[in-house]
Amino acid sequence: MNSLQSVLEKVRQKPNLRIAVAAAEDKDVLRAVEEACDSSIAQFLLFGDESRMKAITDRERISLSSGVEIRHVPDLNEACRQAVMSVQTGEADIVMKGLVDTSLILKAVLDREHGLRDHGVLSHVAVFEVPGAERLWLVTDAAMHIAPTLEQKVEIIKNAAAVARSLNIEIPRVAPIAAIEKVNPDMPATVDAALLSKMAERGQIPGVEVDGPLALDNAISPQAAEHKGIKSRVAGKADILLLPDIESGNVLYKSLTIVAGARVGGIVVGGRAPVIVTSRADTHETKMYAIALAVMTAYRSYQEMKPLVHL
Repeated sequence: MNSLQSVLEKVRQKPNLRIAVAAAEDKDVLRAVEEACDSSIAQFLLFGDESRMKAITDRERISLSSGVEIRHVPDLNEACRQAVMSVQTGEADIVMKGLVDTSLILKAVLDREHGLRDHGVLSHVAVFEVPGAERLWLVTDAAMHIAPTLEQKVEIIKNAAAVARSLNIEIPRVAPIAAIEKVNPDMPATVDAALLSKMAERGQIPGVEVDGPLALDNAISPQAAEHKGIKSRVAGKADILLLPDIESGNVLYKSLTIVAGARVGGIVVGGRAPVIVTSRADTHETKMYAIALAVMTAYRSYQEMKPLVHL
């Protein structure tokens, strides 16, 4: 799959999974729910103020099909808790943020007793369709980790690789990004990149090819890699761009969307189920891509780990 549209088309061929939405009383969220149901992408379990949802659907002429169940939970914290718990109890497969602060939904997701945290770390993976690029780019982590440690970067790579495999990239090529492509002890990102490369070579990060440090140009451009004489199975062909910190991740994310006009869908992974954490500023298209990406990721991971809940 080399476009986000192809992800949407592929997910329509899969059995519907169920998405639990916390605080669903939002026009854009309900519109995305309507389209996802009409397109046979997913089913939904909506937690929130039922009267407000009804007012929105009447005013905006949004039709919610039989694939949608509503549960009246007007308290935001409780809506988040119940949405997460629905995955724990097997009623849903994915969690989605509605009209609620990201901090509240993540608090429920990270709850030690009832949340979705597993043994690893949660991280954000954004899948970009960049104009002129021949393949999708996975960028991580632009939202969760401020300055990830080496150990956290290992888990972030594993999380991104799981998303990549759901897109039929079976052995993803990972480029740990730095300002230069040589190891410099004064630049910690280059040292971590070299260590990650060696760890992957020795099988400590299975199922991926890692090579770095690489600067952004020679990670994604074969011409730039050739010009600098870099011989690598990853340089110029990276599927996953591992950013050293949240600042560089945020800058690249916004540069691609605002300056380059890239399309994007992003999810939080690493727990027992994907979490869709979209922004109110996100376009309707971006929400749909995030839903499709979450379904593809959940479907692939559940195939490998356990029977799907709603098959």
